[in-house]
Amino acid sequence: MPHPPEPTAPTTPHAAPTARVPAPGAAPRSAGPPLRQSTEIQGDVLAGFRKDHVHLLLLGFDTPEAARRWLDRLRPRIATTREVADFNRQFSRARRARSGVDPERHRATWRSVGLTHAGLETLIGGAPYADVPRGTTREAFLQGPARRAALLGDAGESAPEHWLFGADGQRAVHAVLTLAADDPEDLKRALAEEHREARDAGLAVVFEQPAGTLAGSLRGREHFGFKDGVSQPGVRDFDEPDPDDPDQQLGKPGTRIVAAGEFLVGHPKDHRLPDWLPEWMRDGSFQVVRRLAQDVPGWWAQAADLAAELRARDAIPPEAGSEWLAARLMGRWRSGAPLTKYPDADPHPDPETDADNDVTYGDDLHGRAVPLCSHLRKTNPRDGLLARVSDPEPVALQGALDGRRLMRRGVPYGARFDPTGGAENGADAPRGLVFVSYQADLVAQFEFVQRSWVEAEDFPVRDPAVGRDAVIGSGGSASFPVRGSDEQVSLTMRPFVRTEGALYAFTPSLTALRRLAAGEIVPGEPPRDRELAAPVVLRRGEVISSGSARLRFEEDSDLRLRNAREEVVWEAGEAGGEAGRAEFREDGRLVLVDAEGAALWATPTEGNAGAVLVVAADGEARIRSADGEVLWRTGTAG
Repeated sequence: MPHPPEPTAPTTPHAAPTARVPAPGAAPRSAGPPLRQSTEIQGDVLAGFRKDHVHLLLLGFDTPEAARRWLDRLRPRIATTREVADFNRQFSRARRARSGVDPERHRATWRSVGLTHAGLETLIGGAPYADVPRGTTREAFLQGPARRAALLGDAGESAPEHWLFGADGQRAVHAVLTLAADDPEDLKRALAEEHREARDAGLAVVFEQPAGTLAGSLRGREHFGFKDGVSQPGVRDFDEPDPDDPDQQLGKPGTRIVAAGEFLVGHPKDHRLPDWLPEWMRDGSFQVVRRLAQDVPGWWAQAADLAAELRARDAIPPEAGSEWLAARLMGRWRSGAPLTKYPDADPHPDPETDADNDVTYGDDLHGRAVPLCSHLRKTNPRDGLLARVSDPEPVALQGALDGRRLMRRGVPYGARFDPTGGAENGADAPRGLVFVSYQADLVAQFEFVQRSWVEAEDFPVRDPAVGRDAVIGSGGSASFPVRGSDEQVSLTMRPFVRTEGALYAFTPSLTALRRLAAGEIVPGEPPRDRELAAPVVLRRGEVISSGSARLRFEEDSDLRLRNAREEVVWEAGEAGGEAGRAEFREDGRLVLVDAEGAALWATPTEGNAGAVLVVAADGEARIRSADGEVLWRTGTAG
């Protein structure tokens, strides 16, 4: 894409992100939760830039030396969590003082940078890690979304051969530079500066993506017209917990506090095993970038057609129209008001109304009020996920669903659809959402939600099948509840959202950026013992890898040890059985258990409290007693 014109007024590099905050409004920094004070974590991951004007520069490196010089000059301009969190707090205080009007003098321009696997390879001079077990974030990051398109549902018009960036055969993207500002002129100046810096370093601008908050009645909403960003998670040690309910964020009813390790590498997770990524990746986060085109008139025309069809079948109230049905396909009204509280009409037509995140589906397990195929229930089931009708209770939040959350930073692109406007507002003009999310585990979070929820016709399991996500899914049949009965009717859903580009990147800490720029990080990593104290749970597909030995609970319910070539060197011999997980228990046993926790297979090591499970660099798995004696081994060393 062409470079934008540079401003006539000169700009100069600055040592910190541009921020002009009036001195009288500045408040002393309080201690607060520890992660708020971080000068290591990039500012968009936890704090969020929250700017009206955004621009992504997708850059390609030429040589390692040039890339390192560019990164070294960029580093001082990268916003930290402490800077962004402090600014956001002051901005919110000033906005409240002005009765909800944005304070014009509070302005800032922020930058963040993510590096693709190919970008890290260029900077490091080789692969950032050597061990790439199948089915892990290491593999997903190495392969990138284009090679995993079929897994993610990116087929047909969403297939990589139609993408604008990120596909095989296109110029490789090595860095994702995000610029965000309150004022469009500030963004223009910052963008001109970054173009000069990239050009002087010999970097190529592979693609540019302008984006920003929509104006007028669509402010705070995406192009279909619905309030966006309502259901963000809170983060432990960043957000203040409610003293009366520490699992909830203070002042934000319905917002759960989630473990920081779901978004930051190297921090405690909700329930999964450690990520065991190289130490230099601590305080970083994996970034997903997807350009999602939205056909606005097509989507609303489908809503009107389906509403007419359902009225003809007496499946919905006779007065229900496209707005009523669209709210049920999305899972909330345009204003963000929840259907569970306001089933008949949107109570908040004012676009500035704060959205209500205090939503529960616990009384709607079968999707009579909010259909199970709706976008909200497919992407964030909350307390209402009854995975199967026969399950005794919904899936737990802590220890299960909290570990699937994403930190979303999406922003619309393109002009709003307006049939009375010019060509840029027409039906064929480019418009959609720049989907951005941060997570510590690409496979267990973004890819799981996309593959196992959004694109899964049988999630949750029902008869007839629920169907794919009614908004962002790839179409097909979906089940819709019939009013006044337990029956469902089948709707044929056509897709009106398509993928036009996708990338996986890694947003390193500020220290990691310095070390990458200095060439201090070496390629690969040697095999090393992984030693775990009980209790340990291995869920389906999860792996403990030393680099030369990989202990995995596999899809066929067996526990296997594989070598670095993924060849089986040992197995428990329980393939096709009833095991639901593997556990290393405090009594010293490694056990395969069924859904009720009963042991189906176990090592003969009971009665050894304090024992540890070791997946060793020599290719063996073993259980060692508290005093160092080997109690059990796979016998695969060598």
